[in-house]
Amino acid sequence: QVQLVESGGGSVQAGGSLRLSCAASGVIYSTYCMAWFRQAPGKEREGVSAISEGGADRYYAESVKGRFTISRDNAKSMLYLQMNSLKPEDTATYYCAAKSPGCGLGTWNIQRWGQGTQVTVSS
Repeated sequence: QVQLVESGGGSVQAGGSLRLSCAASGVIYSTYCMAWFRQAPGKEREGVSAISEGGADRYYAESVKGRFTISRDNAKSMLYLQMNSLKPEDTATYYCAAKSPGCGLGTWNIQRWGQGTQVTVSS
């Protein structure tokens, strides 16, 4: 069974950067689309970015395009999210997710969630 553990969250000022990591275990990692979601207090969880099994296809929410970059290392079973030019509205708990079948930013095909890591951006 898939286990996902996020790390790398923290507090930064607006304009700063953070790199989130997600370590996967208990699964053939390369067979899953992987994604990042986030949830701010009082708001629904939303898809931020996703990357296909082999890394060829990447998906981004409009709100993060040009600022965030998703990547994966299948040899290490790791997922990353490089977040640059952070804004206060990026403040949320960020979750790693394993998706199958298919990919994208929806929640219908999520097989497993991580426990989340907090990102706080101050103005």
